[in-house]
Amino acid sequence: MSMELTFYGYPKCGTCRKAEKWFSENKIGITYVNIKENPPSREEITRFLDLSDRPIKKFFNTSGQKYRELGLKDKVESASREELIEWLASDGMLLKRPIVTDGEQVTVGFREDIFNQVWAP
Repeated sequence: MSMELTFYGYPKCGTCRKAEKWFSENKIGITYVNIKENPPSREEITRFLDLSDRPIKKFFNTSGQKYRELGLKDKVESASREELIEWLASDGMLLKRPIVTDGEQVTVGFREDIFNQVWAP
């Protein structure tokens, strides 16, 4: 099985480094995209949401500085899907990371059990 995986991560993120290590140990190649320098577009985020079974709130990096600065905790509950996508597309640091996709599936964050289920060869 040959997959082309796109890995949206941030080099200083410990969770991203753990996920990268998992891919390396499992000999799975990834195309690394720095989420801060090249955040996914509105269209890409919409596609991630469509491919994922997770609620849009799970795509937010709730522990991030930017999330707190913008006071999104109080806004996320009442915002429309379009507003939420707009926020996520506006700043890569608002996105939970890493986001990994092969164009048919997507994972958000790193949990070894989920990676084993979704990405293991």
